[in-house]
Amino acid sequence: MATVPALLNPPSFLSPKPPERRTAISLPNPFLTLPLRPPHRRSFFRLQRRVLATRPIASSVKEHLGRLSKTWSDVMSLNHWVVRDYDRLVKSVNILEPEIKRLSDEQLSAKTEEFRGRLRQGETLAHIQAEAFAVVREAARRKLGMRHFDVQIIGGAVLHDGSIAEMKTGEGKTLVSTLAAYLNALSGEGVHVVTVNDYLAQRDAEWMGCVHRFLGLSVGLIQRGMKSSERRSNYGCDITYTNNSELGFDYLRDNLARNSGQLVMRWPKPFHFAIVDEVDSVLIDDGRNPLLISGQASEDAARYPVAAKVAELLVQGLHYKVVLKDNSVELTEEGIALAETALDTNDLWDENDPWARFVMNALKAKEFYRRNVEYIVRDGKALIINELTGRIEEKKRWSEGIHQAVEAKEGLKIQADSVVVAQITYQSLFKLYPKLSGMTGTAKTEEKEFLKMFQTPVIEVPTNLPNIRKDLPIQAFASARGKWEHVRQEVAHMFTLGRPVLVGTTSVENSEHLCDLLKEWNIPHNVLNARPKYAAKEAEVVAQAGRKYAITISTNMAGRGTDIILGGNPKMLAKEILEDHLLSSLTQEAPNVEVDGEAISQKVLSKIKVGSSSAALLAKTALMAKYVHKSEGKTWTYQKAKSLISEAVELSQSMDLKEIEKLLRGRAGRQGDPGSTRFMVSLQDEMFQKFDLDTEWAVRLISKITNDEDVPIEGQAVVKQLLSLQINVEKFFFAIRKNLVEFDEVLEVQRKHVYDLRQLILTGDSESCSQHVIQYMQAVVDEIVSGNVDPLMHPRRWSLGKLLNEFTSIAGKQLDGVTEDALLKSLGQLHEVGSIDIDNFFLPNLPRPPNSFRGIRRKSSSLRRWLAICSDDLTMNGKYRTTINLLRKYLGDVLIASYLNAIQESGYDDAYVKEIERAILVKTLDCFWRDHLINMNRLSSAVNVRSFGHRNPLEEYKIDGCRFFISMLSATRRLTVESVLRYWSSPSESQELFFS
Repeated sequence: MATVPALLNPPSFLSPKPPERRTAISLPNPFLTLPLRPPHRRSFFRLQRRVLATRPIASSVKEHLGRLSKTWSDVMSLNHWVVRDYDRLVKSVNILEPEIKRLSDEQLSAKTEEFRGRLRQGETLAHIQAEAFAVVREAARRKLGMRHFDVQIIGGAVLHDGSIAEMKTGEGKTLVSTLAAYLNALSGEGVHVVTVNDYLAQRDAEWMGCVHRFLGLSVGLIQRGMKSSERRSNYGCDITYTNNSELGFDYLRDNLARNSGQLVMRWPKPFHFAIVDEVDSVLIDDGRNPLLISGQASEDAARYPVAAKVAELLVQGLHYKVVLKDNSVELTEEGIALAETALDTNDLWDENDPWARFVMNALKAKEFYRRNVEYIVRDGKALIINELTGRIEEKKRWSEGIHQAVEAKEGLKIQADSVVVAQITYQSLFKLYPKLSGMTGTAKTEEKEFLKMFQTPVIEVPTNLPNIRKDLPIQAFASARGKWEHVRQEVAHMFTLGRPVLVGTTSVENSEHLCDLLKEWNIPHNVLNARPKYAAKEAEVVAQAGRKYAITISTNMAGRGTDIILGGNPKMLAKEILEDHLLSSLTQEAPNVEVDGEAISQKVLSKIKVGSSSAALLAKTALMAKYVHKSEGKTWTYQKAKSLISEAVELSQSMDLKEIEKLLRGRAGRQGDPGSTRFMVSLQDEMFQKFDLDTEWAVRLISKITNDEDVPIEGQAVVKQLLSLQINVEKFFFAIRKNLVEFDEVLEVQRKHVYDLRQLILTGDSESCSQHVIQYMQAVVDEIVSGNVDPLMHPRRWSLGKLLNEFTSIAGKQLDGVTEDALLKSLGQLHEVGSIDIDNFFLPNLPRPPNSFRGIRRKSSSLRRWLAICSDDLTMNGKYRTTINLLRKYLGDVLIASYLNAIQESGYDDAYVKEIERAILVKTLDCFWRDHLINMNRLSSAVNVRSFGHRNPLEEYKIDGCRFFISMLSATRRLTVESVLRYWSSPSESQELFFS
C-alpha cells in the first residue's frame, strides 16, 4: 500500500513540471469524489452523497432559482407533510428532556422496568414512545457524549413505524437506530439490528450497546465462527446485532437441525422486529443472490480439467457465441462437432455420459469469471469477490459446477461439487418479520420497489444542517484511456490544492490500474480493494481518507461504517497514534505520559498535524489509559493493552476537557461539510458492452466537438442520454429481481409449509411426533384407496387387487390370506349393513385389527380420525362414498394398530419411542426437501424454454412446482411410514440404517 503521512505543503515534485490540465467542454469546476463507473444503480446516488472538503463557490442567480424551485417542490411533496406530522412527537420529546435530565443514573435505568410494567398493564408502545425516546436521548448523552438531534428523533419514529428512513451520509443513522431498537425491545420479543458485515455488527453492539446496557437491556452479538451455544444466548437477548448473511444462514441451519437442542433462534417466533442498515443494499442489490447451504454431491471431479482444456480449444464467434447481458454461451454446430471430437463422444448431451454441462460451465468460467474481478486466487483457492462490496467471500462458492470450472481454469485443486440442501432469498427472509424497517442514504430511487415487494414506504428525513456539496455534471469520454488519463490529471490537481480525494472504481483491476498511473507521477495514495494486503487496514485508511492531501482509490468495499471526516477521524487517529506510541509501555510498565496538551503534542503528536478534536481526544485517552493502568497495578498482554486503548478512546468521547481544546486549532466537522462529486464514464466501459447499448449518438456528438479522446464532454444532453441508458439498465435489473421474487414466492409457500412442519416436529410436545406418524399412516392409506376406487361404480369395478398389493407392500403381513374376492364380498356385505359400531368396527369376514386402541386417549384419537375421514373431500359424492370411507377407516385401523402393537412388544419406554419417531420424521423430510429443491431449480431453468411455445414461464413454474410439491409430500409420508414400521419390526438392525 502506498501510504504517506499528510503533507503540510504542496509536494515539490509537482512544482517544476505540473501536468497539463485539460478543461472540460462546459464546466471546469474542481471535483473531489470520482466514481469511475457508469452511473449504475444506487452507486450513482450513494457516492454523490460523499462529503469531502472544497472551498465554497459563489452561488449564481441560476443556482438560487434552482434552490427556490426545489424548496417549493419539497413543500408540495407528500414526504414533506409526513415529516411535518412527526414534529408533534419531537416537541413532546423536547418538553420531556429537562425532566429526564434531572434523573440520576439509577432512576434513568429504572425507566425500562417502569415502561415494561406499563405495557403489561395494557398501555401500547405509542403511549410511551415520546418518553422512551427522551430516555434514550439522555442515556446516549451520558454514555456516548452524543445527543440525538430533532431530525434523528424523526428518523427513530420512522423506523418504529415500520418504514425506511432515508438519511444522508453523516446524519447519524447508527445513533438513530437506538431509539426504535430500545422501544421495540421493551416487549421482550427480541429486536434484530442487521448490518452488512461483522465489523459493523461488532462496532454497533459495543458502541450503541452502551446505551442499551445502561438502560438495563441485554445486548447480543452474532459473529462468524461463533458456537451454537453462543448464538443461542445472543439471540435470546433483548437486542441482537448481526449481519444479514449470518441471520439468513442461522435461519436455514435451524431448519436443518436434527433436534431442538441444535436450534439457536427464538422458536417458535424467531422474528419480531428488524432494523436493517443499508437496507437497499441488502434487499435490492443482494436480492439477485439467494442464500444457499450446500451438501456434497457425487460428481466426477476429473471431468472439470478436461472440459477446461476443451474450452481453450474453442474460439469465440466461430465455435460459440457469448451473450453478455445474460452471462450465457451458445455452442455453434462447429463448436459442438469440435467438442465431441475432442471428448471422443458421439453426443455431447448423452444422458449416460453428459459432457455438455461441464463444457458450458468451462466456457462460462473462461468468458465471465475473470481473475481479480469476480474472484482472486489465494492459498490455492479461488475466492469470490462480492460484486457489490468488493470484499472477499471466503465461505461462499458458486453453485451448479461453476466454482469447480473456475478452479479447473486456474489449475487449482478441484473441490467437491455440491447440491443445494437449503435456500432462501433475502426478500423472503425479511418478509418473515411482522414489522420491518430500514435505513440508508439512498432509498428514494427504489421506493416503488420497496412498496411493491415489502409494502414498506420510504421517508426522506431532513438533514440537520444544509447540504452545500456541489454535484458536478457527468463527464463522458470516447475511450477508457482518455477517461483514466483525465482522472489522473484531476487527482494531481486536487492534490496540489490539498483536497482529499476519494476515487470509486468498479473492480480490483480498475483500482490497481489507476494506482499504477498515479505511481508514474509519484502521487502518494492509498488503495482499498479485496486484496488482503489492502483490506487488512481498511478501517484505518477509510477513517483518515478525509485528511488533507489524502488520495484514496477504492472499490465498493470502502467504508464499512467508519466515518470519513474532514481533517481525519479523531477517534481512529487517536487510537492509531496511541497504539504506535504507548503499547510498548502499556505491556511492560505504567505509561509515562504527560497529562497536559503541550506535552502530549510534543511526545505523541509531533509527527503529524491534527485538529483540536483529535488532539483533545488523544490527550483525554492518554490520561485515562495512564489512570486505569496505574489503578490496576499490573502488566497486560499485547491484546489487553490494545483493548485498553480502544476502551479509553470510547470512554473519553463522553468526558469534558475544555482546557485542552483551547491549546490547539483544527476542524473535524461532518454535517454540512463542503465538497463536490463527479462521475466519469467512457464509451468503452463495461456497461455499454454488456448491455449492447447504442453509443453512436455519443460518438457523433464527440466527433463534432473534438478529435481529442482525452477531452471530456459534459452538459444536459450528455446527462439526459446517460440517464436514459441507466434507466434501461435499471429496468433490466429490476426485471431480474422481480422475476426472482415471483419465482421465489412459489417456493416461499412450500418452504414455509416444510419449515413450520419441521419446527413443529422438533419443538412439539411428547405426543406430537406420534400424532404425525398416525396422520401419515392414515394419509398413506387414503392415497392407496383413492387411487383404486370410484364412488360412482360398484366395488366389482374397483382395482381391489392392486389396492391389496399396495397396502401389503407397506403394512406387511397384516392382511395375509385376504384375496380380492374376499375383500369384494366383505364390501358387498358392508354396503347392506344398516348400522355400524365405530368403536369396534371391522370389515365382515376379514381379520380384526389388533386391539391397540385401549384407553381414553387412543379411543378419542381414533374417533377424531373417523370424523376427519367423514368430513374431508377426498372421496367424491356417490352411491358408494360411505363404503369407501369405511374401507379407509378399516385399513387405517389395521396399519396404525399393528404399529402401536409393535411398539408395545418392543418393550422400549415412551421417551425412546418419541426420539426415534422424531428422528425418522425429520430425516425423511430433509431428504425429500433437498431433492425437491434440486428439481425446482432445474424446473426454473427448464420453463424458460417453454416461452418459445407462447406459454408463460411463471405460470408453468407454478403449475409444475405445485405438482412436484404434492408428490414430494406424498413420497415423504410413504417413506416415513415404511421406515417406522421397518424400524420397530427389528429395532437393533435398524439403528445403523437410520442413524448412521
